[in-house]
Amino acid sequence: MKLDPFYPIFDSADWLARMLPLGVRLVQLRVKDRTELETAREIARAKRLCAEAGCILVVNDYWHLAIEEGCDVVHLGQEDLDDADLDAIRKAGMKLGVSSHDEAELERALAAKPDYVALGPVYPTVLKAMTWGPQGLDRVTQWKRRLGDIPLVGIGGISLERAPGVFAAGADIVAAVTDITLNADPEARLTAWLAATRETAA
Repeated sequence: MKLDPFYPIFDSADWLARMLPLGVRLVQLRVKDRTELETAREIARAKRLCAEAGCILVVNDYWHLAIEEGCDVVHLGQEDLDDADLDAIRKAGMKLGVSSHDEAELERALAAKPDYVALGPVYPTVLKAMTWGPQGLDRVTQWKRRLGDIPLVGIGGISLERAPGVFAAGADIVAAVTDITLNADPEARLTAWLAATRETAA
């Protein structure tokens, strides 16, 4: 499974309904503060939307619901690894992405035999309170040396203007959240992301 270099992350299937028709090929659904039933419905709808659009869906955290819905990829944070059944995820044929923020977490991520590793926040982020400060581009380069052929995702505070530097530092994939969702014209911003990242990957 080859992953697109552009990796937008949204918190609802409504966002996917808006954005997938523009040409997104890889997207993460990161649902927070919903009941498990509401989350299951969001995942089911997101899967249908992605199937129609030919887009790879990554489900954040809810690996058991992702298995039930037959999703492609699950993304786990370090805290999610505490109780995730990695054998069940693999048995279901799902790919695995894992977050990392420091050396110990990178080692733990690699032990899970991930299909990609995310490093963040690369830059200061307004998305959520973080225990870790900005990792910076040098850390991106260091992580990529360690990962070798495993794809590296840069995330956290990445704007369209910062993305080229993150790619140049070694990231294979760049994730964007608030640079799109908080933009005055999210559709136009996402279209610009698609054009820029497809050019980078060409």
